Amino acid sequence: MKISIIGCGYVGTVTGVCFANFGHDIVFYDVDERKLDLLARGESPIYEPSLDDLIQKNRQRLATTSDLTAAVCGTDITFICVGTPSRDDGSIDLAYILSSAATIGKALRETPDFHPIIVKSTVFPGSTEGPIRSALEEASGKQAFVDFGLGSNPEFLREGNAIHDFCVPDRIVLGAMDERTMRALGDLYTSFTCPKIETSIRTAEMIKYTSNAFLATKISFANEIGNLAKKLGIDAEEIFAGVGLDSRIGPAFFRTGIGFGGSCFPKDVRALIAGAGGYGEELQILHAALRVNDDQPLKLVRLLQAKIPNLKGRRIGVLGLAFKPNTDDIRESRAIPVIQALLDADALVVAYDPLAMESFATLFPQIEYAPSAQAVLTADAVLITTEWEEFERLDYNGTIVVDGRRIAAASRTAEIYEGVCW
Repeated sequence: MKISIIGCGYVGTVTGVCFANFGHDIVFYDVDERKLDLLARGESPIYEPSLDDLIQKNRQRLATTSDLTAAVCGTDITFICVGTPSRDDGSIDLAYILSSAATIGKALRETPDFHPIIVKSTVFPGSTEGPIRSALEEASGKQAFVDFGLGSNPEFLREGNAIHDFCVPDRIVLGAMDERTMRALGDLYTSFTCPKIETSIRTAEMIKYTSNAFLATKISFANEIGNLAKKLGIDAEEIFAGVGLDSRIGPAFFRTGIGFGGSCFPKDVRALIAGAGGYGEELQILHAALRVNDDQPLKLVRLLQAKIPNLKGRRIGVLGLAFKPNTDDIRESRAIPVIQALLDADALVVAYDPLAMESFATLFPQIEYAPSAQAVLTADAVLITTEWEEFERLDYNGTIVVDGRRIAAASRTAEIYEGVCW
């Protein structure tokens, strides 16, 4: 099948390259020609382990264009993968996706055959059938579900593990309102053996939000229990090792620490809260999950201040700036509030991350960036905010460490060691 991918960010690039690896021909479109140039040269516009190798392997199946009409008209199905950033009130901003839909709609005028348009971007339930459909119909002069298809195929990609998550998914969710679009989606995923859920578009959109909201809540719940367990002299890891064996609960996402970040969980939980508010529903559990998550990284600083009450002029090291290991993504990184709190206390901050220092410097140009993780250990104290594997190979001898990510090497070798929930 020939597939056009609209948007060459994280979701679009991974989706297109992985579909190519399954034998489909891909045409990438983006308004950012730098991304298209990188893909045309066989390079990824985003960082994801093994993605460059997969691009090289499938170069013959990958094409790029700055002409969206050509992308749509020359393919069998189109995936919209553009960003849906948060507004100040937490609701999602559909500006990028509506702009794409309007341009796609114009392209549909030149497409005589039935052409499915699949929204892979994360949007609040009702968005695809509402404003996105309206933008497509107004620009094309055609009718959805009759002249062109409309569907939802939410992504469940973890940064750092996205290729595995695409190729070996837990489930695939296919939302459509007409048989032709559902059949096209089914054909795309024929070779996948995981469970496939065929449902309405709104249900598919809601499955995505509910999944992320539940996982975020599970993390905050674990951290609340971990905070109490620490005061009781109990290791939270042992608690959740026992709790996770209950088949009704499961062990995943019970790792305590300084909370969740990234481009999905915080944004999606806020969007679900904001969207529910429009229907007169207050999602109290999700409000609480965000409150816990906002406070959790600051516990790291409070534990440090229990050891060094006056941080003014003290050199404090921070290990880890990306929101998680194996990515350069700093969106909603827990290191951001930690470093801001240190600066507010007039500390001198020296930080290190294997991939994220350049982008982090755009937020905090005033702090020092170390050439290596080892160089950070000369600071008066060190805070660990991302669980990079290389941090397990350090010798923390003589160092005061306050750990937000349970680095075993630090607990064994640091002169003074304190964990957030242990």
